[in-house]
Amino acid sequence: MTNIFVGNLDITATEQQLRELFSAHGAVETVTIVKDRDTGEPRGIAFVEMAQATEAKGAIGALDGHELNGRPMRVNEARPKAQPGPTRDSGMRGHRRHNM
Repeated sequence: MTNIFVGNLDITATEQQLRELFSAHGAVETVTIVKDRDTGEPRGIAFVEMAQATEAKGAIGALDGHELNGRPMRVNEARPKAQPGPTRDSGMRGHRRHNM
């Protein structure tokens, strides 16, 4: 399964439009348009999951820069979400600091 990031989307773009565009290059598993959690408005980005890596790479190559609703999409393989790392004082959580 390959997760594809789609950016610079017009806010009127629909999941159906994206599914049709990407389906021309292979099997699309899911399409998710990201919405603002406070307003519910589209944020101009989406994620498309495709089952076959070779089909996903073909879709990325063909659709990066493709205009949808008058805007050139930015399409590339999604990077894994960064995991929060330990903070500088994470080992001191719950402990009292003593200055010497």
